[in-house]
Amino acid sequence: MGLSSTDLAILGVSATAAGLYLFRGSLLGSSSSKPAPIINKPAAVDDGVDPRDFVGKMVAGKKRLAIFYGSQTGTAEEYAIRLAKEAKSRFGIASLVCDPEEYDFENLDQLPEDCAVIFVMATYGEGEPTDNAVQLMQNMADDSFVFSNGAHELPGLKYIVFGLGNRTYEHYNVISKQIDEHLTKMGAVRIGERGEGDDDKSMEEDYLEWKDGMWNAFATAMGVEEGAGADSPDFVVNELSTYDMNKVYLGELSARALTKTKGIHDLKNPYPAPIAVARELFAPGGDRNCMHVEFDTAGSGITYQHGDHVGLWPSNADLEVSRLLCTLGLGTEEKMKQVIGVDSLDPALAKVPFPVPTTYETALRHYIDISAVASRQLLGALAKFAPSESAAEILKKVGTDKDYYHEVVGNGCLKLGQVLQIAAGDDTTVQPTPENTTAWKIPFDVIISAIPRLQPRYYSISSSPKLHPTLIHVTCVVLKYQSAPSDLAKENWVYGVGSNYLLNLKMALNKETAPLLTSEGDAQAIHVTNPTYAIAGPRSAYAGTDLYKAPIHVRRSTFRLPTNPKSPVIMIGPGTGVAPFRGFVQERVALARKAIEKNGPDALKDWGQMSLFYGCRDENDDFLYKEEWTNYQADLKGKFTLHTAFSRSGPRKADGSKIYVQDLVWNEREHIADAVLNQKAYIYICGDAKSMSKAVEEALAKILGEAKGAGLEEGQKEVKTLKERSRLMLDVWS
Repeated sequence: MGLSSTDLAILGVSATAAGLYLFRGSLLGSSSSKPAPIINKPAAVDDGVDPRDFVGKMVAGKKRLAIFYGSQTGTAEEYAIRLAKEAKSRFGIASLVCDPEEYDFENLDQLPEDCAVIFVMATYGEGEPTDNAVQLMQNMADDSFVFSNGAHELPGLKYIVFGLGNRTYEHYNVISKQIDEHLTKMGAVRIGERGEGDDDKSMEEDYLEWKDGMWNAFATAMGVEEGAGADSPDFVVNELSTYDMNKVYLGELSARALTKTKGIHDLKNPYPAPIAVARELFAPGGDRNCMHVEFDTAGSGITYQHGDHVGLWPSNADLEVSRLLCTLGLGTEEKMKQVIGVDSLDPALAKVPFPVPTTYETALRHYIDISAVASRQLLGALAKFAPSESAAEILKKVGTDKDYYHEVVGNGCLKLGQVLQIAAGDDTTVQPTPENTTAWKIPFDVIISAIPRLQPRYYSISSSPKLHPTLIHVTCVVLKYQSAPSDLAKENWVYGVGSNYLLNLKMALNKETAPLLTSEGDAQAIHVTNPTYAIAGPRSAYAGTDLYKAPIHVRRSTFRLPTNPKSPVIMIGPGTGVAPFRGFVQERVALARKAIEKNGPDALKDWGQMSLFYGCRDENDDFLYKEEWTNYQADLKGKFTLHTAFSRSGPRKADGSKIYVQDLVWNEREHIADAVLNQKAYIYICGDAKSMSKAVEEALAKILGEAKGAGLEEGQKEVKTLKERSRLMLDVWS
């Protein structure tokens, strides 16, 4: 199953959070063994200030910017922090970065005249605010919500908006547009243009193109001049000579995990779940992998519902960890195992992104996202640390030339370690060692500040707790493809972090091996069919005799079946988009068994029909759960119908073109129109947002428009109404 939509959809290329202080003239060393310097922390806010009063905090802390972020996976928060850092480095203006969930907005009208508010807002799901921004958006939209001035008005309030979205979704950046409209309606004044980041292309490039013009408008509106700020690091890193090894984090994701104390397992304290089953779903011998994995949650206190998502916390691949350690001059055994402490020089602005004390190797393996494509801003900033003039020139070029960056780094899917090796003239096809890798003198605090935290990868749960109460099933296709070559970099294999981490676990559990893909005479080749990971986990906590674990947590979803089984259900999910629908069908099967046991064989007579439209390449190669569907049909006594399309092995249209799920939907147009318009059916779509989801929605609009004796426009209105009434729900990604 692919990643679910997040601050975008979750996954695509991650935007690297490069702090502007990278451009300063000098930085602290990464391996200081001297006593820690005195940290000038901001003055404490008056104890009398209400913790939910952001205006009071701003006044007490002498801050002129409040930056609110609506974030589901952390990306919007990263951009909010970047804006705060840049305001400080450009203009010397201090900011309060705020989670809107933690503050009240009745006194927004009391913001001093020399202050401004920035809203960094992601659009989540189908045009919804992120969980932490729901109340904020309700307050902005509700005319009955009054500020301290006794009215729903914000005359003269200066504000800035940057939105995060994905253009493949219908409601692209709708939340940032809505908050902009609400504020304008209330008399607030926007500074500069509204920024819109598109995760389908390059959120990072959209941000970079927007921010310079915005800062120019900001300087004029706020009466400030650039150059008033001072460059300063965010963190200080100290190598520790004395420490208690039992208190050193070696990959543990929470204090409870380190101390082995009991507690609730959630986003902040993932559960190391034993893997009960891990098997291949595709036919053997092919060049693709898709896994069925079952996580055992017995005794953990974790519960789930059909349609929920499971978050998997992977580590970075061994090769990339070694590569970056070596390029940073930390590749020796002694250096990589060195225990370090990290302190924030401004805790209100930059929090230490991972638990400390830890080690250099642990930070790169478990805590920061070194597997993301290196950002253009970061690469340009690192040029001054280059080991040679030629290496500096390469980084300057990719950092300033947008087209060249996309040709080399973007299309090449190059990670930071790879770019540094290529710029220095190192061979990226051999196992990196301190001897064959050029060391760059990049302070480690720069790496911590510039690269965001490694985030969980989300997958739709493909089981029902009514059949599997203590097992969470996941259906995961393994991401592996070859990048485009350029004048600097050869074609190379690109591997998805989460799916290949899972593949490693499956192979270990089943005692499988991955052969090397070597060229003739290439004794040092490091390319394998899949990368390797430290799956034993911190202190070997994730491995035992024939047992492997993976840290997980459950994220709730609204992607649910109707509560009344009499309602017909139409599910469209090709490929791994079928994952949640397997859970849906299991949910109905469990209810059906109970109903039949209680009321006899006619118990399902009044139940609505479940129809699943599924497609894949070949019936014999990648038909997921092929052996299960007939059993479910028997359990549901004819109340479950499966429609299939096989794009490579199945029948073709009259013109010879392939048949896809949208064609199956159109072929069943009479049944679908009757179910939707007369029987109040619910429709669910899961899978690719770029083409499949749009094509299915277009087919539905055409079907409903014709059934109502009208045209496509009327059908599109009906589709929109279905969405508004939660009778058409999507779980899609790009």
